[in-house]
Amino acid sequence: MDARNQKRNDFINNIAWGDAESVVVAGDASHRSYDRLTKQDGKTAILMNSPPEKGEDVKPFIKILNHLRDNGLEAPALLDSDLENGFLLLEDLGDDLFVRMCQTSPELEEDLYKAAIDALVQLHAASNPKDTAAYDLDAYLHETDLVTDWYLPSISGQVTTYALTKSYRAEVTAVCEAIKTPHPVLVLRDYHAENLLWLPDRSGVKNIGLLDFQDALIGHPAYDLVSLLEDARRDTSKELQASMKDYFIKKSKASKNAFNYAYAALGAQRNLKIIGIFARLCVRDSKPHYVDLIPRVWAHLQNDLSHPDLASLKNWVDINIPEPTPDVLSGIKEAQNAA
Repeated sequence: MDARNQKRNDFINNIAWGDAESVVVAGDASHRSYDRLTKQDGKTAILMNSPPEKGEDVKPFIKILNHLRDNGLEAPALLDSDLENGFLLLEDLGDDLFVRMCQTSPELEEDLYKAAIDALVQLHAASNPKDTAAYDLDAYLHETDLVTDWYLPSISGQVTTYALTKSYRAEVTAVCEAIKTPHPVLVLRDYHAENLLWLPDRSGVKNIGLLDFQDALIGHPAYDLVSLLEDARRDTSKELQASMKDYFIKKSKASKNAFNYAYAALGAQRNLKIIGIFARLCVRDSKPHYVDLIPRVWAHLQNDLSHPDLASLKNWVDINIPEPTPDVLSGIKEAQNAA
């Protein structure tokens, strides 16, 4: 047994869960993993395994969890913890992720997405947690650099020069500096169908179970809506995107023109970032299945860049960022083997 597994077993033994059956629930793009523990009496809980030796830290997760619950939103209750070694025992909110519900009960899709937006509106009405970093221009640029740092170099024959990066950053800066909001809000950043649970037996906005929010920042209220509607992992129709964006604008009383620009700009920023992340996950972390998601993200990016005020960035992307054709995607996977 390796040292990490020994620490895991010590934790669950110390909190009287050592005799529970353990089944892997999920892993994600980070080093975190999640197991469902089931006792003989049927009681269940979720074990988050977040190794600090790999750069993980459970304290931001706990901070945001407490903030969400204090503001009437449904994040899993914290049952026990080992902060030093990165283990949390969490309430089990079940398996009814949006992505599964939309597959098994597609007639619920609109209701699910409206409920998710209602939860966002309540989150945005709350005071922001103290000592939470801003989602600012430096953060935007750091993230969009992932395209030039990972996507372009992973494609055979592509070279990222200083001049190319400089011109790219100038385009992203011009777009992001035009995003204005008088009321910054808590942005959960991964607000999508694989991180949202349907809890129909709970009242109000508590019918949405929230997961994966430890990287939250203070930013624009459009960001999490983009995460929700321009999902990298499941298709969302143009009709759903349009109607849910209108629903959010109505519920939040946002200025439509300003919000539509922010939505497109943040969508472009986010999707450029994700393309770079998925290339990195393949080349650096040996997770090639993420490459197969890039065409969907590319389609979202093209939709965002169709906003007339993003014409200059669109032109730069058209010239400098190759479309993720089958040959391009194969090249990224081959770069993993060469790394």
